[in-house]
Amino acid sequence: MYHFSVRFLVAVSVSALGTLSFAFEPTPDASSLSKAYTAKSYSPYAARSFPVQPLWGDSHLHTSTSFDAGAFGNRLDARAAYRFAKGEDVVSTTGFAARLSRPLDWLVVADHSDNMGLFDLIYTGDRSITSDSEGKRIYDMIQAGGEQAVKASIELIDAFSKGKKISDALEVQPGTKLFRSVWDRQIAAAEEAYEPGRFTSFIGYEWTSLIQGNNMHRVVIYRDGGDRARTMAPYTTLEPMGSPNPRDLWKWMQKYEQHTNGDVLAIAHNGNLSNGIMFPFEAQWNGVKLDQEYVTQRARWEPMYEVTQIKGDGEAHPFLSPNDEFADYENWDKGNLNLSQAKTNDMLAGEYAREALKRGLTLEAKLGTNPYKFGMVGSTDSHTSLATAQEDNFFGKHSGTEPNAERPMHVVGQFGENKILGWEQVASGLAAVWAMENTREAIFDAMERKEVYATTGSRMTVRFFGGWGFTDEDLKSRSPAFVGYAKGVPMGGDLSAHEADAPTFMVYALRDPIGANLDRIQIVKGWLDKDGKSQEKVHNVAWAGDRKLDAAGKLPPVGDTVDVKKATWTNTIGSSELATIWSDPEFDPAQKTFYYARVIEIPTPRWTAYDAFRFGVNLPNEVPMKTQERAYTSPIWYTPKS
Repeated sequence: MYHFSVRFLVAVSVSALGTLSFAFEPTPDASSLSKAYTAKSYSPYAARSFPVQPLWGDSHLHTSTSFDAGAFGNRLDARAAYRFAKGEDVVSTTGFAARLSRPLDWLVVADHSDNMGLFDLIYTGDRSITSDSEGKRIYDMIQAGGEQAVKASIELIDAFSKGKKISDALEVQPGTKLFRSVWDRQIAAAEEAYEPGRFTSFIGYEWTSLIQGNNMHRVVIYRDGGDRARTMAPYTTLEPMGSPNPRDLWKWMQKYEQHTNGDVLAIAHNGNLSNGIMFPFEAQWNGVKLDQEYVTQRARWEPMYEVTQIKGDGEAHPFLSPNDEFADYENWDKGNLNLSQAKTNDMLAGEYAREALKRGLTLEAKLGTNPYKFGMVGSTDSHTSLATAQEDNFFGKHSGTEPNAERPMHVVGQFGENKILGWEQVASGLAAVWAMENTREAIFDAMERKEVYATTGSRMTVRFFGGWGFTDEDLKSRSPAFVGYAKGVPMGGDLSAHEADAPTFMVYALRDPIGANLDRIQIVKGWLDKDGKSQEKVHNVAWAGDRKLDAAGKLPPVGDTVDVKKATWTNTIGSSELATIWSDPEFDPAQKTFYYARVIEIPTPRWTAYDAFRFGVNLPNEVPMKTQERAYTSPIWYTPKS
């Protein structure tokens, strides 16, 4: 285990604001260079064929074109969203000047395909709306503003969530000229914003399946440009052309690829709001048993999972992982806002990523394919058109929760007995992609191979490799990526059985240049035991300071420098970098196993602390004022000999 000095960090922080390539590219040991050179070269980088920096993005952002974002007042379109992501100043819907601390590298505007553009019609008083009695009623309520507008918005969202129809006029059918025109407008905005090599704007949308209010949403991302994407309208849940069943979405995706020779993928999200149906184990919500078709199709079309976002963190849960002291992080346990059914503990196993990864091992043993063999990304799911995931720059879920003195205690949503208060929103998250270049093709390909990781908003740099024979010398060379790719596989990869006793893992993390120091690196292991039951264990493998593990492998807290009243902290604890070579001491070559890294920062002020300081308000004791930002890498899977 290595702890690198703060002195080194000061030397590199300026360059870190640029490419971040410094973290992995100091002069390497000659033995780690590629053998593929065909000419003499003094430069160790001349034949480099691996990605050198993570590209930061948001794979799930909504604009005014989403019917719910529009319902809550958002007036910023996709063009504004792209300008903001590129680092420009944008005035928010409620009048705040907003800007990112640093531009993003890429963005997916993923507006809901269902009722796409409906609120554009309502706000402009389109004749198709005002000529209908129910449409006119909703229009009048929206125009009245205030409580009337809120009631109208909630009525529309609630009706959609429960599969009810208020009026034909208040549905935008996918086969209509209107729907096509809205989709063409979204494509045009993405094409205009695309600057290969500098900024990537993906064409995408969100398929919004709600099973009696239970979340089954997927974000669909195109590798393609507008010439292919516009040939088929996005898939919706509106029958008879659409469906709320993910199997039908996958069929649409296959049809699209066959028809256009294009390429698409889907990302599921917010299993924590699915009431147990996001990661089925025996049968889907409709009673249809999982079969070979289900597991192969899900594995084919959904290579990633959105593990953290504004509506809660979905990596782990303390009920499922009672021995993990960091599992209780920003969990939402109240069910979806549109549900009347209370959350129960028996639902949780079908909701959280770690448990899904474990279930996937069992399903693979049973059906031959692991349907939950996904990489992990974070995204905002913001409905403000502003991709803000930084604690001190958080603009909330929708336009009604943009910064103001009341928003921490504001009721974000209430249906029946379910109530979510503003302070429960999470300033999360971001997706980091290890891509060769900043283009649609390169980033998409990295997503498909799962060389991605999630953070809760911090831009820490994380490398994670698995292989055979990594040594401490590999880290001392200060060029772990060279040897990582030469000796093993990166995050998202597969390890097959080997003659060596156990695989070794090389993990490296560098703090966000303008963020907090690191507390620790952990490796989370999941496996099937000899009885075929899934197990898990969290290993602390690298940490800051001179702390010692106890007999149970637990590590004392790193400390706390947060001044809540001033919303500040200091980097006088923790480490700027952490790295180690680790081998599983309990490895069994006969067990199917996965490993992923979790990197945790020192405590810092939560967005609620910044709001309390800036607006001069006192918040109840129940409101958390501190956080420990974290990153989750995609797993590496080990498969024994058959």
